[in-house]
Amino acid sequence: MRRREAVTTGITLGSSLAMIISWSLYKSVFWAIIHGFFSWLYVIYYLLVLS
Repeated sequence: MRRREAVTTGITLGSSLAMIISWSLYKSVFWAIIHGFFSWLYVIYYLLVLS
């Protein structure tokens, strides 16, 4: 059960982080939702390309 909790928490954390980064850059709810859907992929993209 602990592994499942870690995966769920990781997905939630990644989505939240992606949406916060997206909102701070674009100020758009639409893009925040899209980036939240892709979660960790967008966070990694932001770190490698945009920062």
